[in-house]
Amino acid sequence: MKAPHRIGRPGQQGFSLVELMVGVAVALVAVVVIMQVFQLSEGRRRTTTGGDDAQASGLIASTMLQRDLRQAGQGIVHGNLLACALTLPSGRVINNLASIVVNDPDIPAGDANADTLRVAYGSGSGSPEGSRIQAQPSANVYSVAAGRAFVQNDNVIATPEIRPLGCAALLTTVSAAPVGNNVTTAAGAVGMSNGVLHNLGQQATARAYRVVGGRLTVCDYAAQNCTNAGAANWTPIADGIVSLRAQYGQDTSTTMDGTVDAFNQTTPTTVCGWYRRPAVRLVLVARSGQLEQQNVTAAAPNWAGSADTPVVLTALGNWQRYRYKTFETTVALRNVAWQGVISGC
Repeated sequence: MKAPHRIGRPGQQGFSLVELMVGVAVALVAVVVIMQVFQLSEGRRRTTTGGDDAQASGLIASTMLQRDLRQAGQGIVHGNLLACALTLPSGRVINNLASIVVNDPDIPAGDANADTLRVAYGSGSGSPEGSRIQAQPSANVYSVAAGRAFVQNDNVIATPEIRPLGCAALLTTVSAAPVGNNVTTAAGAVGMSNGVLHNLGQQATARAYRVVGGRLTVCDYAAQNCTNAGAANWTPIADGIVSLRAQYGQDTSTTMDGTVDAFNQTTPTTVCGWYRRPAVRLVLVARSGQLEQQNVTAAAPNWAGSADTPVVLTALGNWQRYRYKTFETTVALRNVAWQGVISGC
């Protein structure tokens, strides 16, 4: 009997050790390339996101400042008020009263190489020259030419006919509805006949701004002590702001013509000096929150006032490893400009 034919088992098939090692090596190379691409992409995404944050913070801060600057001086540009010491209801004093003051010595400095701003204005809709005080029946009762221009709780300031040396003024409120042309205030001062009663409206505002710890902060004189650097007195309003620089726009003509000829940080102490500063320009510098792996900023940003008031960032740690955005503006102080050319200035 013939034996059945047997088919042999096929040989074993698979990858050799060399082939496996080559495959692992190729896979590792692919993983490294993918991780490098991911790292680069993530770094760019974080840089872009950080730039967006800086853009948003700078816009918020710039908008808030410009809002105050455009109202600066409303109700307080009369010659008998400018450069006076104004006592507030809280007892605090604002020296050298003006629409805006750059680097007021009474305001504590913030971060290195950053300026401070003080802005003041009212909300009254009456005459910017105020109402003449025809008579003064008592220390806190003023008979004015237009009693209907005042309502209860209006903020008012009385000034005498002749500006005294070392002038001082008192901010008070109308304590009751005027009777005829008689305006009664919560506090008063004698010797105001033929002077002026200035109406700042229902809201008299004085604010100070400074950069502290990489944040733009604000202090409201109505509720806080702005001469004290304590954190309780300063409210952060924008993160990532590392510098604020500001300059007055000054009319330097021999005879005042109302045109800005130069920008500087010289703060005047006289009435004419304030009339000759009808504008202010400033720059806010916002920093990205992304710390880069290498230097990405070779020099501090420039702005229109860099020649006299440069942006300096060297006090910041690793400042060159961050990206920066600048927000620059020039604002006409319309409540000052509306006074026009002042005779004698």
